[in-house]
Amino acid sequence: MKVGEALVKEGLITRQQLELALQRQVQFGGRIGTNLVELRFLTEDELAKFLGRYFRMPAVSPEMIASIDEEVINSVSREIVEKYRILPFRKERSRLHSGVLNPKDIKDIDELRFITGFDIVPYVITELRLLYALEKYYGIKRELRYISLTDRFNPEEKVEEESIDKIKKAFADVKDTEEIAGILIQAAYKIAARVAVFILKGKKIAGWKARGLAVEGFAATEPDELSIFSDVLRRRTYYRGPVLKIKGNEQLIKMLSGTPQDAVLIPIDIREKVVALLYVDNGNSAVLDANVGYLSKLASMAGLAFEMMIIRRKITEL
Repeated sequence: MKVGEALVKEGLITRQQLELALQRQVQFGGRIGTNLVELRFLTEDELAKFLGRYFRMPAVSPEMIASIDEEVINSVSREIVEKYRILPFRKERSRLHSGVLNPKDIKDIDELRFITGFDIVPYVITELRLLYALEKYYGIKRELRYISLTDRFNPEEKVEEESIDKIKKAFADVKDTEEIAGILIQAAYKIAARVAVFILKGKKIAGWKARGLAVEGFAATEPDELSIFSDVLRRRTYYRGPVLKIKGNEQLIKMLSGTPQDAVLIPIDIREKVVALLYVDNGNSAVLDANVGYLSKLASMAGLAFEMMIIRRKITEL
């Protein structure tokens, strides 16, 4: 049984989610698990634990590869780890404990034993975790398709704090909703090439303000089928990944003049109700440098500013 089918059988994903991940895999490549994680149908940790059960062997945990000894790294050349997609992380005399993508590939493991002179002890590792570690320890750069993995492993690190106090004060002093949108757009535009805010009115999604994009005239009904909008509104959490070429995204793709490989859409809440959406990307062929934690903080501050406006209005009406 293939990995995707096994995930459905275990109830970790739905058949519809698997089909969407397979569509994305055709467009952008990568393993099926990677696509499911990037679509936020699974967490990377859930995938790792599942793969351990699926292959019936231990999975590489973040703790195992957080600080690998230099001696272990030097035991296998960069050329070999890149060719065989292997990550050595612990050595015990002649045994080399290593993460591999497919531990059932006995031929590759036997070749590695012969080439390295070590008894390779295989552990299953997710593609995302492997690529992150190979760049960290061997300097092997990830392809554009593997987008901004640092956020996925360290979502709260390196949040841009340089001007955060000024932004907080600006949100606290707003006089109207237009000012809130303006502050949000200005702050996000400093770290991304294209920024837009969409407003929700019932089931309607309308373009409000933007930089680097033209959102005037954009109007859509919340789609019933899968889309970047329906995913965020249903789950009430941010989406990060490509804008897939599917029916539910047609209007957004038309506005963007293409399908970005790395986009972020974040809900802006007032008392657990989504009232607006912050969209950010760096164009159709570039990845984002910005940390999602920082963008989420901006969206949270905007939500609080909206709530303050409502409270002020109610006070004046008393």
